[in-house]
Amino acid sequence: MVDLHQEFQKSRFFHEDRIDRRSADALVGLAAGIVSDGVVTLKEAVFLEDWISKNLLHLEDPVVNILYRRLSSMLSDGVLDADESKELLAILQNFSNLSFGQNKSLSAEGKQSFSAPNDLPFNMPVPEVIWQERLFVFTGVMAYGPRKDCQALIEERGGLIGGGINKKTNYLVVGSIGNDQWRHSSYGLKIMRAVELRESGSSIAIIGEHAWQKAIFG
Repeated sequence: MVDLHQEFQKSRFFHEDRIDRRSADALVGLAAGIVSDGVVTLKEAVFLEDWISKNLLHLEDPVVNILYRRLSSMLSDGVLDADESKELLAILQNFSNLSFGQNKSLSAEGKQSFSAPNDLPFNMPVPEVIWQERLFVFTGVMAYGPRKDCQALIEERGGLIGGGINKKTNYLVVGSIGNDQWRHSSYGLKIMRAVELRESGSSIAIIGEHAWQKAIFG
């Protein structure tokens, strides 16, 4: 499983004794500035990709590398579509929040670690995931990779992709990159709508990315 949270433990950005503090603060500042208006434009994404390439790739830092790869993948066709812009907004929001320490905890070894929300209303026990002709909706940021790649895995198995939550939705998949303020994030409404439908008798299931990856890869 591709797990960004484990990568954080090895990151220069979260261990001050190994860090170029000015570079980290600069990246956090850029991320916070870009998301301040709630929109990420193509011009902003291109600027950020170029800035990271010129200033941070030499650090060979896992967090920087993941962020840079996501940007490069999104911009490979010279376009930042609406879904990519929304996904990038969530990534940068979470990055700047985590960098400012809103979701820090200590591991058993005394090192800083980062975790996904633990109070999301997932179905318990985890339901069986059936692919054929089932409608899937994603929310949040997937540690596996860009959302379009996650959607392709479902379509390869005969599943369908939806954009919003409704009575026809079978599964809401919640990305594992998040923070404790998930209720106030840009994707909170999907989760709340899914809970409302489930409580009213709908068969919709809310599952986390870990369960989704396990269903796909075993």
